[in-house]
Amino acid sequence: MNEFVAQRSAAYISQHDLHIAEMTVRETLAFSARCQGVGSRYDMLTELSRREKAANIKPDPDLDVYMKAISVGGQDTNIITDYILKILGLDICADTMVGDDMLRGISGGQRKRVTTGEMMVGAERALFMDEISTGLDSSTTYQIVKSLGLITNILSGTTVISLLQPAPETYNLFDDIILLSDGHIVYQGPREHVLEFFESMGFKCPDRKGVADFLQEVTSRKDQPQYWARSNRRYQYVPVKEFARAFQAFHVGQSLSAELSRPFDRSQCHPASLTTSTYGASKTELLRACIEREWLLMKRNMFVYRFRAFQLLVMTVIVMTLFLRTNMHHRTVNDGIVYLGALFFAIVAHMFNGFSELALATIKLPVFFKQRDYLFFPAWAYAIPTWILKIPISCVEVAITVFLGYYVIGFDPDVGRLFKQYLLLLFVNQMAAGLFRFIAALGRTMVVANTLASFALLVLLVLSGFVLSHHDVKKWWIWGYWMSPLQYAMSAIAVNEFLGDKWQRVLQGSNRTLGIDVLKSRGFFTEAKWYWIGVGALVGYVIVFNILFTLALSYLKPLGKSQQILSEDALKEKHANITGETPDGSISAAAGNINSSRRNSAAPEDSGRRGMVLPFAPLAVAFNNMRYSVDMPAEMKAQGVDEDRLLLLKGVSGSFKPGVLTALMGVSGAGKTTLMDVLAGRKTGGYIEGDISISGYPKKQETFARISGYCEQNDIHSPNVTVYESLVYSAWLRLPSDVESETRKMFIEQVMELVELNSLRDALVGLPGVNGLSTEQRKRLTIAVELVANPSIIFMDEPTSGLDARAAAIVMRTVRNTVDTGRTVVCTIHQPSIDIFEAFDELFLMKRGGEEIYVGPLGHQSCDLIQYFEGIERVSKIKPGYNPATWMLEVTSQAQEDILGVSFAEVYKNSDLYQ
Repeated sequence: MNEFVAQRSAAYISQHDLHIAEMTVRETLAFSARCQGVGSRYDMLTELSRREKAANIKPDPDLDVYMKAISVGGQDTNIITDYILKILGLDICADTMVGDDMLRGISGGQRKRVTTGEMMVGAERALFMDEISTGLDSSTTYQIVKSLGLITNILSGTTVISLLQPAPETYNLFDDIILLSDGHIVYQGPREHVLEFFESMGFKCPDRKGVADFLQEVTSRKDQPQYWARSNRRYQYVPVKEFARAFQAFHVGQSLSAELSRPFDRSQCHPASLTTSTYGASKTELLRACIEREWLLMKRNMFVYRFRAFQLLVMTVIVMTLFLRTNMHHRTVNDGIVYLGALFFAIVAHMFNGFSELALATIKLPVFFKQRDYLFFPAWAYAIPTWILKIPISCVEVAITVFLGYYVIGFDPDVGRLFKQYLLLLFVNQMAAGLFRFIAALGRTMVVANTLASFALLVLLVLSGFVLSHHDVKKWWIWGYWMSPLQYAMSAIAVNEFLGDKWQRVLQGSNRTLGIDVLKSRGFFTEAKWYWIGVGALVGYVIVFNILFTLALSYLKPLGKSQQILSEDALKEKHANITGETPDGSISAAAGNINSSRRNSAAPEDSGRRGMVLPFAPLAVAFNNMRYSVDMPAEMKAQGVDEDRLLLLKGVSGSFKPGVLTALMGVSGAGKTTLMDVLAGRKTGGYIEGDISISGYPKKQETFARISGYCEQNDIHSPNVTVYESLVYSAWLRLPSDVESETRKMFIEQVMELVELNSLRDALVGLPGVNGLSTEQRKRLTIAVELVANPSIIFMDEPTSGLDARAAAIVMRTVRNTVDTGRTVVCTIHQPSIDIFEAFDELFLMKRGGEEIYVGPLGHQSCDLIQYFEGIERVSKIKPGYNPATWMLEVTSQAQEDILGVSFAEVYKNSDLYQ
């Protein structure tokens, strides 16, 4: 590993989407491409062109364009960014802000693709991609993986992808499969032989089962029995260790062992295959890229700086009226103390003004840590722009306070002292910004950083020389006084003022001037040199704090260690899977629940509704001709679009019924989440038209919020409370006040049993991706938090996103249990497996552009859906064993509409289903 730079020879694409919200998709990818550079690909292109000319070969035009795109550096000329945008389907949102939980931007699926594209634009030829399909529909995932396969073959690269619930056609794109279970490699080798291996162990994949789902379930004690294929032998659980041992004896395992036993021949490795340079561009280019990005972010966050200036303006007006010169005198020491108060107020104003740097720095740290660890740039290239580019803003902010208030308050009229006060407060402003940036890098999270900053500010103000004079500071604390930057600032600004002409009056009975007496009364120094000492000290602190900020960015790692909560049952099952020991009855019972849940999913009409301690009224939702539009984005108007509004929903109609589980599906950008947000009343902007009724009555948002729940795609919970406490808090806030305490507790227990959270009741929720509950457990907690409000209608936005097949099955069992209580449940869902897709009762299918193209029952094994689309002329028939969810998205795509010359929205509106 010491012979090359691993981070630049191979790229790791995380499952966590960390991006700067204020940057557009194109800007995000362009910055990544600029930092990562083109590596050795320019030399490779030169050599390739030379050999083609020597052999008189004419290159393929498309391939030639791509090779030149990835081999030419420079922000303006590198068209690899646009190429990757096209591959990932991000060209439609290239100029849209990425956004985050607080800033509206692209969808979750598009954000996941930005994470993928951010690393694909680099020069690495080995890609390790972790769960890149979360939030994407199956057709989009297929296109991305297909493109990755082509790129891998063209560049002779290596791509390793972990996928959750991959569709069969996506699975078939891979060359090799690595199957991991409980820390053991069960299989590693060609995809074509994986079923052969498991058949040799006595297990067979059913016809209507995706191979990927089969592979994830066959090693689990709960799911393994259903795949046993040897009818002449009694089934006995095969543990993971036994699978791993059998693979070593399998011919694929033997070939792999033989290949690994041969020493690696370095002569066959091209020098350019491994990167030896730490960064992908020169230090000057990296600094320039960081400066341009920081300047862009400052322009995007200009509201913050305008508000800071306005805040200082208001505070200056307050100070000018509070310390108005007509009420300010120069007669006694007490008059001087009042002036000292005005000076102290000016310093405090700039200290508090710098506090905003804490949030601005902290919120960008997760993205910084990711890009630092991937060697996009060194820490100093990031730190210098955040310091240097803020200096002009500091100049403006200090000018507001000094030039507006100086003469109104009645400070010494000498112009020289005016500018000396300006200079001093400028360094105070810069010192405060540097201090809080350093604290942000030290704290690394908003809570820790705010705590440290508040304490530091308190100490600095107390030891400034004004709150406590030099004489009043205890001896054991005097070292803090001499280390406080505000002490130097206060001494310098006081010396600058009280050695002025207005304070040169000699007091009666004394040979000292009034200004000297004022300074001595608070323990300040009386020599003029202390102004420049103070300025020098502040300059030193500005430099020290920014150096410490850079060092903290360089060496500190993000807080928190990834830890997942496992219930006692899960630990027992994990141990049993590995060793093959017989577990206790709790696991067997859980297996029975899974099997019964699947039977319920296949035949929901036979499942009895569960009674619960709190009654609710089953309610249906009907909507007619729903239209939703927003103001046309300025970017689209700049491209020549004349319309004033962008229509996102085009006359959508349908209904959701109690006790019926409805899937809301469509390709990315079809308007699924938009429709749910409109129905749930969560759209606060835009223009909504159409009729919504609840069991025949017009919807009123004030009452609808009391009978409905909404499970967001992002599982947002308080991290430092337990699962049970989260549910108690939600129940106390959302259930009617007349519900008795004991009844409320009984209802919470019933909900926990319904969503299978009893074994996790005392587990801390934790932070996503850091500690606490797993993704699947968080999904179930999100559902439970809504259920304890006892809603009649529940909307769920992608409840299975980010989950593997087994975890998705657990969540879907929770959803089915919820439906079986008689509630109305609607779920948006991406790339479901056959089992999960057919767990739904009805389907609401939308096309890109916000139109419905199928609203109706699925039928047994999706027969009603298949019959409907196969009845449309020239639509291709579904292949045996093919996933109906994938097939329907493929045959209804925009490309298929163009080929067939039909509009599926019009076909649906003319069908019996619509009538």
